[in-house]
Amino acid sequence: MESKVKWVRLGDYISPRNERNSDFRYGVELIEGVNSDGEFQPTKAITDGIDLKPYKAVWPGDIVYNPSRLNIGSLAYRESGMCIVSHLYQVFHVKEEFKNELLPEFLLIWFKRDEFSRIVDYYNYGSQRAEFNLKKLGELIIPLPSLSEQQKVVNAWKAFREIKEQNEAKAAPLMQLCQSYIQELKHKYPAQEIGPYINRIDERNTNNKIKEVRSVSVSKEFNETNAKVDKNNLSGYKIVRENQISFVQTTGNEKCLCAAINHLGFPIVVTSVNEVFETDERYLLADYLHMVFRRKETDRYARFHSWGSARETFTWEDMKRFTIPLPPLDVQRAIVNIYMCANEAKQIAAEADRLSREVCPALLQHVIHS
Repeated sequence: MESKVKWVRLGDYISPRNERNSDFRYGVELIEGVNSDGEFQPTKAITDGIDLKPYKAVWPGDIVYNPSRLNIGSLAYRESGMCIVSHLYQVFHVKEEFKNELLPEFLLIWFKRDEFSRIVDYYNYGSQRAEFNLKKLGELIIPLPSLSEQQKVVNAWKAFREIKEQNEAKAAPLMQLCQSYIQELKHKYPAQEIGPYINRIDERNTNNKIKEVRSVSVSKEFNETNAKVDKNNLSGYKIVRENQISFVQTTGNEKCLCAAINHLGFPIVVTSVNEVFETDERYLLADYLHMVFRRKETDRYARFHSWGSARETFTWEDMKRFTIPLPPLDVQRAIVNIYMCANEAKQIAAEADRLSREVCPALLQHVIHS
């Protein structure tokens, strides 16, 4: 069935905004940039003595992008409040006479598709410094469904984003609270070596039954391994069961202590050079210990106590000497419960973000071809 949606030249519907800060009306506190996640964020550049005159004003309803980073998602929609951006950014908005025909948020979702990134890469092919300018953007042909159909897609996108933002807002203070509690425990309970409370595990996958191979990431989680692995030859790999912890013995390349706890719901295997252990949960909860591992202070400790030149190594013996404050189990469990709530909120936010990237483009395609 042929689509009834009309296709139009984007340049006919948008207009550049080139309002400069020529009178120095706006200060450095209003400088923002756009990251690869498509979000505005305060500038990380040094602003001392910076010339603000060429900076561009951005107002609610504007779409902003970095022309040399557009292919990796550096494009955002300004919802509220104004800011100023580098003169290198491109700023535009939907023309006043077309606001009842084209929603800027619908346009934003169109830009966030993988197909659009491929278009940018295609036109930028061969450039030393790719810059997809507004003239090139305006030459694109885009679909223009009815306003009500556009609104359906936008409403879905907003719903997912609201879930994401709400849960991120819940997770951040809870995570901070956990780390603050752990810091306070250092002043209430003497530091103890964890050696007496951890048991080394060396269970091998001798029957080659477990095929779930994982690596330990710098974010201290188990990830699908990127290495080429023969899943018919995993007999030498170590098994990591539920609530057991595995850590990488090298810290040089990773710049941290890579340690993850298995809460995947099934046993996995890791390379034989990894260490695997469990805690004696009569005294030390594995989740509490893993929370301590997540601290930057632990990363610094592991790197300082690693040895070797070519490969800095943090061994099992080094791990046994690692000291932590060891409060009663009920205190450990309370901190872990707070962390679990925070982590659940983070996971919900991540899932909402993933769904927005998958569902909204699919819904957009449905609207276009229905």
